[in-house]
Amino acid sequence: MKKNKISINFPRKKSKTVVNFYNSYVESLENSLKAVDYKQLEKATKILEKKILSKKNIFVCGNGGSAAISNHLVCDYIKLLRTKTSLKPKVVSLSTTTELITAIANDISYDQIFSEQLEYLAEKNDLLILVSSSGNSKNIINAVKLCKKKGIFTIGFSGFSGGYLAKNSDISVNFPVNNYGLAEDSHHILMHIMMQYLRQKYLKIDIGKTPF
Repeated sequence: MKKNKISINFPRKKSKTVVNFYNSYVESLENSLKAVDYKQLEKATKILEKKILSKKNIFVCGNGGSAAISNHLVCDYIKLLRTKTSLKPKVVSLSTTTELITAIANDISYDQIFSEQLEYLAEKNDLLILVSSSGNSKNIINAVKLCKKKGIFTIGFSGFSGGYLAKNSDISVNFPVNNYGLAEDSHHILMHIMMQYLRQKYLKIDIGKTPF
């Protein structure tokens, strides 16, 4: 049975103290991270590396907490990944352009806030990383459809059963945990793991001399 078919429920029962809740939360987060499909993780990291080396545009998007993860990804991949390496990623978050997002949402539809941006920013063979706990947000679905139409590669970070995103992205990294906080934590950790793995691979100095 594939690891990403496991369903992790949290919380299973009420906790009387915050320490008990903490321990239960940490246990569930660990189980979530271990349940990921490692083959998909490998594929996602190799594609990300390939797009960076070939100087393709890398877009990322998400709603709510997933938007925060998307914006954080840009910060780490542009600033930290470039530091003391030969890598020069071109990363853009479609979740950070408040003026443009609200204009598209007001004049067209909130369901199109990502696909509309991709329509005039993205080119064939670019990469879009989509972050969505449910995988079923309409603007995420429309972004995937637009990418298929334009030949843009997609990597989906999802939680729960993965929804539309897990079934239709080119590479799906799903954390089968039934809790939004744990799904978002897993996605955030994944973002850091992929970035720090690539950085240590291309680091020009002794790893022991950098705090990462």
